[in-house]
Amino acid sequence: MPSGVDVDEQVHFPGARRPDRQYRLDAHGVGIAVSEWGASDDQPLLLVHGGFDFAGTYDVFAPMLAAQGFRVIAWDQRGHGDSDHAHLYGWDADLRDALVVLDHVGTAPVPVIGHSKGGSLIIQVADAQPYRFSHMVNLDGIPCKKRAPDIAEHDRTTMVAKDIEAWLDHRRRTALASRKPDTLDGLARRRQRINPRLSVDWLRYLVTVGGRRDDDGWRWKLDPSMRFGGFGPWRPEWTQMRLPGIEVPFLGVLVSESEEMGWGTTPDELTGWVPPRGHIELVEGAGHFVHIEQPQLVLDLVMNLLNGNTAR
Repeated sequence: MPSGVDVDEQVHFPGARRPDRQYRLDAHGVGIAVSEWGASDDQPLLLVHGGFDFAGTYDVFAPMLAAQGFRVIAWDQRGHGDSDHAHLYGWDADLRDALVVLDHVGTAPVPVIGHSKGGSLIIQVADAQPYRFSHMVNLDGIPCKKRAPDIAEHDRTTMVAKDIEAWLDHRRRTALASRKPDTLDGLARRRQRINPRLSVDWLRYLVTVGGRRDDDGWRWKLDPSMRFGGFGPWRPEWTQMRLPGIEVPFLGVLVSESEEMGWGTTPDELTGWVPPRGHIELVEGAGHFVHIEQPQLVLDLVMNLLNGNTAR
């Protein structure tokens, strides 16, 4: 429970359980907060959260996986949750942090589940170091847009330079900024504006996990200078282009309901891009946070993949 939470502000949610163990890893000078559920000698399984989220968003789903006999390991990405804020953020920095966690877990291939940005991250890690993973599950984390034509190297360098300049200007403006405070309920309602399918009860619980209470009210722990993808370079199409090279059993979970934080990718858009040992499942009536809306269904899909049975 975060420091500063009064007894009368403790919030419980059915099935939610805080981690059995929490510790920190040093990722080249940035402290990364790691959470674990399940017995420490069980088979490791990694959970990777999406942008502007944190490991606590798995507080219902992770215990369900742990009950299946897994040591479930999740971490707060830099600038998120209880991990350190950094001077700069970028896609490559997130990749390096992920490798620090993987190195800590061990050398044997492990199953991994990534949501949203976390799903794109693990595809890129698997493309570079395929021996890291035994199975992969991507939860609404496959961006699919029309591929832009290749551009001249000079133009690419100019584009990156402009991205970095814009990011540095943003970082200077927000260096001393603080997130807007609110009441616990107020912060939950603000989050519901972009996650309209998630209940206020769940979001109230989430505030007590991913937020902190200061003297002037509650605020999210997320670094106020954070922007999706940092300063790049990263293009959504790169995830799609790497997808066919995934060699391990792969499950891509898509959803039918469009949301602000989701990609809106459809099964038809992935025709020809699915890995040889992969398949796509469309969950009807679910939105971007499918593992929160329908955790049992997602658990069944995951266990089918891990057990070598793709039939629902």
